[in-house]
Amino acid sequence: MKHSRPADIERTSMAIIAEELRQRGMQVPPDQEAVVKRVIHTTADFEYAENLVFTKNAVSLGVAALRKGTPIVTDTNMAKAGISRPGLEKLGSHVMCFMADPAVAQRAEAQGTTRAAAAMEQAAQVCPGAVLAIGNAPTALFAIARQMERGQFPAMLIGVPVGFVNVEEAKEQVLALCRRFEVPAILAMGRKGGSNVAAAICNALLYLAGDMLDPADRGWQ
Repeated sequence: MKHSRPADIERTSMAIIAEELRQRGMQVPPDQEAVVKRVIHTTADFEYAENLVFTKNAVSLGVAALRKGTPIVTDTNMAKAGISRPGLEKLGSHVMCFMADPAVAQRAEAQGTTRAAAAMEQAAQVCPGAVLAIGNAPTALFAIARQMERGQFPAMLIGVPVGFVNVEEAKEQVLALCRRFEVPAILAMGRKGGSNVAAAICNALLYLAGDMLDPADRGWQ
């Protein structure tokens, strides 16, 4: 076994990713590198070097928002569980998911919509201007699109739902709106994504914001 310590495993993994990106001729802009490498580290899928789309200054604006302690809202408890607690604590931030909230279930039933869409409406009321991290439900993205059209904007949008129905359309719609309204956004275009990808992007931004890119800075030994 080459390595057994978590910090050494992560450092070696990141070095392998950097070398394979070079061998594949995939050039990632320096400001996006931490995010792209973190997603590849999570998925072992190098296609994310090509299908992750960043709006102008998305990383620096997302980092600035997190350094202010801006909360993160996810569309799944899986994504919530995957977001770095040390990173959140260092920046004075926290993460929320409203999917299991009884009020969200009631709203969804009354409106004839999904819980994910209703959860985004709840988020807009409870914590407007949050970082929104969507890894599962395209209906959440459609709800966010409606909010932006009403003039309600997140601090940042991470839009990486996975699937086959309405996924590509939802991503394209919110990307156009984010560009129009200059909302910082990172999206995985096409069908790929998932809660693990949403959490990975959040973690990359948290590590950048908290100067924690090296695992030793997160308390890893």
